Amino acid sequence: MRTMMRVTIPVDHGNKAIKDGSLPKIIQSLLQDVKPEAAYFTTLDGLRTGFMVFDLKDSTDIPRITEPLFQGFNATVQFVPVMNADDLKAGLNKIDM
Repeated sequence: MRTMMRVTIPVDHGNKAIKDGSLPKIIQSLLQDVKPEAAYFTTLDGLRTGFMVFDLKDSTDIPRITEPLFQGFNATVQFVPVMNADDLKAGLNKIDM
């Protein structure tokens, strides 16, 4: 299922991870693992934040994806099912009105 994941990293944990070199390593490993169709990084509410859209093949993959983020950054992680424009069009065509 196409999924958008939002990762938010607390400032103090992000600062530590930058200083010890683990932030780029963990993020690179995550990108190689989930192979997102899109990945964006910004600040949100003053916190380091990343958005990745990828195919979540099975819910049992969630711990494998999230644990490095929890343990490495004390991150907050959210998953949301999403559609692109083609998915929306196909879904709307299924509506009987």
